[in-house]
Amino acid sequence: YNGEKRMKGVDVDTAVYVVPGMSCAHCEAAVTEEVSALPGVERVVIDLESKRVEVSGAALDDAVIRAAIEEAGYDAA
Repeated sequence: YNGEKRMKGVDVDTAVYVVPGMSCAHCEAAVTEEVSALPGVERVVIDLESKRVEVSGAALDDAVIRAAIEEAGYDAA
């Protein structure tokens, strides 16, 4: 699996981040809200147990996603 697939005729990228500071539903909501607001982001899936944030969308910008996670108050590894 190369992290890319096609959805609705548009190339979709998937990026995965580890955010060690997330530990509760508030953390999950804060990160989801900030990242979901970014242009091109179609989906944000968070797994608190593994501290993973999976972002799917078109033309994702790594620096912008990391900045959004920081804006929510967390660091992305």
